[in-house]
Amino acid sequence: MRALVILHALVEHLIPGRWDDCRQPNATEMKATWILELPIDEASAKIRTGGPIDDDEDYALPIWGGLVPIRQVVGEPVDDGRLAPGTGAPPRVTL
Repeated sequence: MRALVILHALVEHLIPGRWDDCRQPNATEMKATWILELPIDEASAKIRTGGPIDDDEDYALPIWGGLVPIRQVVGEPVDDGRLAPGTGAPPRVTL
């Protein structure tokens, strides 16, 4: 089953060792799963530092301008709530 091998490789690439901690997909799930490989020949991003840069006349307008910082923080794992007794999060997903 080539798709299963690819899923295994993907999961292990993202979080090494995680595959063995997970329930393996069943035949029905695999039939409903598509795996696509898309080449990325080029990409672009708009990146800069500092606050907004507005035109001078825009500062006279009653419109808020500014920056909303976004932070991504890893928190404590939260169990499913229906796990078998004594099943804890594996070390690789705990802080």
